[in-house]
Amino acid sequence: MSARPRPVTVHSARVVVPMTAPPIADGAVAVQDGRILHVGDRSWVIDQLTGSGATFTERQWRGALLPGLVNAHSHLQYTGMSGVGRRQYNGFEDWAAAFNVDYAEPHDWRAEAADGARASILAGVTSIADIVTDIEASTALQDAGLGGIAYWEVMDWENDAWQTHGRDQVLDELDRIPTTPGAGLSPHAPYSLEVAPLLELPDIVRQRGLRLHLHLGEAAFEGERTALGPVPGLDGVDGVGHGNDWHLANVPSFRALRALGFGASATAFVDRLGVLGPDCHIAHGVYMTAADRALLRARGTAVALCPRSNAVIGLDPPPVADYLREGSPIAIGTDSLSSSPSLDLMADVTALHRIARAQGYGHRDLHERLLAAATLGGAHAMGLAVGPDRIGHLAVGARADLAVFDVDARTVPDALAELVEDGAGRAAATVIRGVVRAVAGGVTEPASPHTDTPAPHQEER
Repeated sequence: MSARPRPVTVHSARVVVPMTAPPIADGAVAVQDGRILHVGDRSWVIDQLTGSGATFTERQWRGALLPGLVNAHSHLQYTGMSGVGRRQYNGFEDWAAAFNVDYAEPHDWRAEAADGARASILAGVTSIADIVTDIEASTALQDAGLGGIAYWEVMDWENDAWQTHGRDQVLDELDRIPTTPGAGLSPHAPYSLEVAPLLELPDIVRQRGLRLHLHLGEAAFEGERTALGPVPGLDGVDGVGHGNDWHLANVPSFRALRALGFGASATAFVDRLGVLGPDCHIAHGVYMTAADRALLRARGTAVALCPRSNAVIGLDPPPVADYLREGSPIAIGTDSLSSSPSLDLMADVTALHRIARAQGYGHRDLHERLLAAATLGGAHAMGLAVGPDRIGHLAVGARADLAVFDVDARTVPDALAELVEDGAGRAAATVIRGVVRAVAGGVTEPASPHTDTPAPHQEER
């Protein structure tokens, strides 16, 4: 007795944007068992299914159909700290003082992370690089049925404490991070960890086949300094801005490096320690020279740009035009509500469009490249763009994570322009593993990937 065929759902829209193929006017995506079965012109997809004798249900969506958005940098547990993110600050230290006051107050980190996950799904996000500081929030992605990676954040370890008990403590904490959908480590930043943990944390991750994610180039303090001449007490060693000699001084930390007068950037510092690589992506990348950005490219390290968070904190805007011109791999993150007005990733896409134009980027590919950064770029940053559970693009066999946006434009170029320049608040539906999880402003709980949720405009054939 043959097994009963699994049901097929066709999601069709005026514009379908696969990311790894040209946009399709009047396109469709067929989904079966939580994976993509066909992508193409609506008429062709339906002909394929009809010709094979498949029974299917069609859901006709208004607007544009994209891969589910990938938020490449967030802290879902800080969703309850939105009071901090609604204010404006005069730099990183000013913001950190306000953050620390709120962080010290009582919080239900698990519940607040769950609220952030729901808000993300409503905004068309299907996968997140979620930085977890308190273990109670570590199950947020798993509980919400989201994709992505939960990165356990490691910070404030000095060399001696790390050697005596820090390593064992972090190993124990890492074992408590759910491996569904994925686990990793986040060495917080080069200024919050000394050399010993920064040297060992990448090895811990790589021995387990996991991923790294750190804040880099977020504070002006991390940028490269100009040449400062000989270092007192160290004959023949110069504190040159390029940082060629700092490692000869056996500095215990990045802060010590600066105290000695060296001008090397934080990017050059972590690169020397072996932190960067294709299994690592960074957040922010604001205070970086052309040489720093070249290091990222050479190591295969992507950067998640978070422009609205930078603006709230009072930082410079990220050099997005330079990243684009130089061909650097970029992704986009919202950061958390402790430093951003919302978890709507499309608002950050719009902010980057405005910044890129202001920085002189005039190429006509800007709309497509920013949409790619919000989808395929985020998947690439987390190593999720390939493999059996790949995300970030609409292709046969990929996970059926989709986002529908309510745009009025009838041509492909106009639809892309409307999405990028005014896409915030326009998410109309979100599909995760083939299941409609958000529609009409409501979010359903995770279900089996073989269970479908009714949606408007369905027609069975």
